[in-house]
Amino acid sequence: MRSLRPPEPEQSAEWRRRFGLEARAERPDLSLLCLLIGAEADGSLNEAGLDASQILLDELAGRLPFRPGGPRAWATAVAELLGGECGFHGSPADYQRLESSLLHQVLARRRGLPILLSVVWMEVARRAGAPVYGVALPGHFVVGFGPPEDQVLADPFDGGRVLTGGDAELLVAGATGAPLDPSMLVPARPLDVVLRILNNIRAWAAARPERSEVALWAVELSLLLPAHPARLRYEWAQLLVDRGEFLRGATELDAYAEVVAAVDAAAAERVRLQARAARSLLN
Repeated sequence: MRSLRPPEPEQSAEWRRRFGLEARAERPDLSLLCLLIGAEADGSLNEAGLDASQILLDELAGRLPFRPGGPRAWATAVAELLGGECGFHGSPADYQRLESSLLHQVLARRRGLPILLSVVWMEVARRAGAPVYGVALPGHFVVGFGPPEDQVLADPFDGGRVLTGGDAELLVAGATGAPLDPSMLVPARPLDVVLRILNNIRAWAAARPERSEVALWAVELSLLLPAHPARLRYEWAQLLVDRGEFLRGATELDAYAEVVAAVDAAAAERVRLQARAARSLLN
């Protein structure tokens, strides 16, 4: 497969403008936000490519049966189409590929991480009228169908296999060593899904220091979300320094120190020392 190249600066600025606007919309479009993440990674993805991915999701939804029944019938129907006929699934090797976190690539390859495959499940099923939503289990994202009292879980990474209560408990225990808590089964909000995708991309890049540009744009997109962890600004500043943007990184470290000072003066001073160290690298 060809290597991904980033978009030109002007195009990147436009994608980010649209990402920020969509993230602040009253009802953010999950598929569009995921595609705009892909556009930041893949300079070959243009407006026509965004439209083609949305059209494919529409076409897949059109292949689902009309109102097949309750939550279990929906879960089975979507699994038969996406996991069976179309072959969408995941494997351990997919965790090693950036493409596995990019929606347009997942649609093309029919392979991806659990959360991206879940986005495909959600977007196709939603378009067909299913009561579907994401469920952010620790360490393994799945989809849910139906209300809490009649909830059916499915695992798109495993081709859409319908999960029993014991299956979900095993997934959580394998990821955390802790028991399944009912709070883990609530529907995930679209922007929380987007932030988790970006967190996965940052984790992928963190294991590959030579790909720090990927970590940088993933953090910068995360900072465009209306709600994000404050520590992301510190991570952003560190990345800037690591990439040789010493003055800009030092400025951001000082800005973060001002925020931290109100709650932890000692931590703020440590960050200010880092800022001074970064500026000293300019000499």
